[in-house]
Amino acid sequence: MITGSELITLVRDADFFSEMQALKKDFLKVDPAFMDLSDDDFISIILITPSIGIALANGSVSHYEEITLRRKARKLSRRSFFQKNDPLAPALKYLSYNFSEWENRFYKLIKITMHSSLKENNVVLETLKNPDSLTGDLKRDILNAPFIFVKFISFLFMEEDDDLLNERAITEVELEKIKEIGLALELDNVPIFNAFCQSFVVRSGSLIEE
Repeated sequence: MITGSELITLVRDADFFSEMQALKKDFLKVDPAFMDLSDDDFISIILITPSIGIALANGSVSHYEEITLRRKARKLSRRSFFQKNDPLAPALKYLSYNFSEWENRFYKLIKITMHSSLKENNVVLETLKNPDSLTGDLKRDILNAPFIFVKFISFLFMEEDDDLLNERAITEVELEKIKEIGLALELDNVPIFNAFCQSFVVRSGSLIEE
């Protein structure tokens, strides 16, 4: 899981920060309750946007998924633990009901920070794009993959880090949403991401009973 200190390192990119401030300014106009969102709060919301999209793929966010989303956001923005009124809660609830309005703008920011991190090392970037870097064993390939890329994939698409190395069940609509988000983030040309998508066990219906 991405930690708060790792998050700070990732968002040092000037282009990301400029775009983030512009998006945050628009988002804060929606509801006075959002005004207490710090930059860290807002960045944590940005990074869990794919999780919201996957949760909504089955039609709505279940109570269990809502708890999971809040927990993920708070792991990045620990300040919320100490606030009497947690500004993350109303912001996440609003976003889950108005997702299509904001979705692509949030993905754009994730793409900026992810790609800026990977472009810091051309060797790493070229290795990720090289299909010959795969062994056919996803678990081994994940362990061999760049640390930061695994961090991103784990946080953006999974509930827990070790899910990447275990059998993972998912509905077909959730899998299609992951592929759609991958396309938006320009991960569709990364072999290990495609192998990751192919590794799910697809089940019919909802995996979580309401």
